[in-house]
Amino acid sequence: MPVPVQLDRHLISDPSLFPLADKVERGERLSMQDGVSLFTSGDILGIGHMAGAVNSAKHGDRVTFAANHHINPTNICTLRKTCVFCSYARLPKEAGAYRYTMEQVYAEAATANTTLTREFHIVGGLDMKAGLAYYTEMFRGLKERFPHVHIKALTAVEIAHIARIDKLSLRDTLIALRDAGLDTMPGGGAEVFSPGVRATIADKKLSGEEYINVHREAHALGIRSNCTMLYGHVETYEDRMAHLSMLRDLQDETGGYLAYIPLAYHPDNNELGETLHRTGTATTGVDDLKNLAVGRLFLDNFEHIKSHWIMVTPFTSQISLAFGVNDLEGTVVREKIYHEAGAHTSQSMTLDAILRLIRGAKKIPAERDSFYRVLRTFDEHDKHDEPSVVAAA
Repeated sequence: MPVPVQLDRHLISDPSLFPLADKVERGERLSMQDGVSLFTSGDILGIGHMAGAVNSAKHGDRVTFAANHHINPTNICTLRKTCVFCSYARLPKEAGAYRYTMEQVYAEAATANTTLTREFHIVGGLDMKAGLAYYTEMFRGLKERFPHVHIKALTAVEIAHIARIDKLSLRDTLIALRDAGLDTMPGGGAEVFSPGVRATIADKKLSGEEYINVHREAHALGIRSNCTMLYGHVETYEDRMAHLSMLRDLQDETGGYLAYIPLAYHPDNNELGETLHRTGTATTGVDDLKNLAVGRLFLDNFEHIKSHWIMVTPFTSQISLAFGVNDLEGTVVREKIYHEAGAHTSQSMTLDAILRLIRGAKKIPAERDSFYRVLRTFDEHDKHDEPSVVAAA
């Protein structure tokens, strides 16, 4: 829920933001139109000041990250031809298509520094040969081999796909996956909920209402999740705010969301980027920061707003720590999906590098678990010999 804060009005230069600042100071909930006003304002520093104040009231100067490891078991996807923003998916016989065997999954998991890794983040394509049996075997095998590692896996789109090909209800599918070892769900696959936008960029994908319903079912079963929004393509500011409103409404209903993660669209190597003549032109740093700040201000019932440095660069993520962000990606090993779409960031970040990034923003770094419980806070004089702590979105 909103928390009242004290703002420095000298840091807000756009008079149209003063009524919003009044609401923020009183701890009142912002409207969708308020969110549109934030996106249209050119006062990026004023917006950042408001979001930073709200974040400080919730979290002080602490910034968290998690030690996770990405596993992408298949890139084969039935929506290869209809999700025009995707650079990762392949058809079964297309060059570069793959589906891991169980031994390949376990071998990939073993490449993590498993004395440090606390979470496996597992997402892939909608593969007709990767149904419930494939994933329940995978999760059981991972839990047997790495019993201390949390499994965050399968987007709402993947869950619905598994239920469909196995002719099961969402509830029964989720129960089977949970019993096999699924702990939480990531937030991918949301894109933008607007029917018009989905018809343009992800025709035949789950509707916004269907995405929300998968998360509602998961939350009812005690499976918490993240949520996302893919921005910077064909959506309007009104589309963005309608999307965020649906997320906020479900959080009011269930309280099951852990974090919100806005995701920047990357236009390289996909049909949408070519259609929009956007190849090589990703989102701007201003828009990246606005999406994070608006998330913090509008999603008042969310504790955690995460910046995805892989997509927006470590530099922008560092700045975002003054724009309402309290959680960062940690180090990532062999990230595939966004780099296929043209992300030019590194595929990994050492523990020392992320500590320097957070400290460089005058914040206090802390490692967390998958439920955002702080495991250790890093003193300025801590020394670290680990080559990498692996983390994912």
